[in-house]
Amino acid sequence: MTQEKDLSVVLKLSGEVLAGPAGTGMDSATLDDTAAQLAAALKDGARLAVVLGGGNIFRGLGSAASGMDRVTADGMGMLATVINGLALADAVRRAGAGAELFAAHPMGPIARGYVRDDARKVMDAGKLAVLSGGTGNPFFSTDTAAALRACELGCRVLQKGTKVDGVYDADPAKNPDATRYESLSIDEMLDKRLQVLDLTAATLCRENGIDLRVYKMTEPDAIRRAALGEPLGTIVYAGA
Repeated sequence: MTQEKDLSVVLKLSGEVLAGPAGTGMDSATLDDTAAQLAAALKDGARLAVVLGGGNIFRGLGSAASGMDRVTADGMGMLATVINGLALADAVRRAGAGAELFAAHPMGPIARGYVRDDARKVMDAGKLAVLSGGTGNPFFSTDTAAALRACELGCRVLQKGTKVDGVYDADPAKNPDATRYESLSIDEMLDKRLQVLDLTAATLCRENGIDLRVYKMTEPDAIRRAALGEPLGTIVYAGA
């Protein structure tokens, strides 16, 4: 179970959240809607950091499987998250809220190098900390980056936006009889081999008492509601 309540929230959003109906690239209407939801949550008092994927631009693991060197592919994937981060931070500012982009490696005038205390100051000031570049290392997923940042920033819950409305016992896109869990533990999730988080990310959450909430990010207003801690989707408890 969660420990004492902390007002900080890390939202992990897949790159597809910015792609819109096409599923690839960047859709301006979807970007603006996402930014508006985040800006509204900030105005309501949320302390937010967002970790974005880059799958709408580049899928490193898929390219590695096709013959590209894995380290190179992962580097390209991390750069894709910086592109998404630039777009999101700009859109949030246009929506009337503050935002600052951090990258796992310093990138000059484009993005500040990620420092935990600097990101906290941005959050404390009521602005959005956009965390890009993954962990800064190959072989680690964006989920792991989100779990790591949640640990560093002292969050009690990691909110993971997906294409489905929670955790199921089977793929609901392939099995119409799949059953959605209201809640389960990280150990149960791993024992059942449910593909929600990779092992590294799950271990970070379990060992640091961070619960995971999985929700459908494309539902109307879902990102804002998740940012404010509403009980959407499925809760995956760090403890038994």
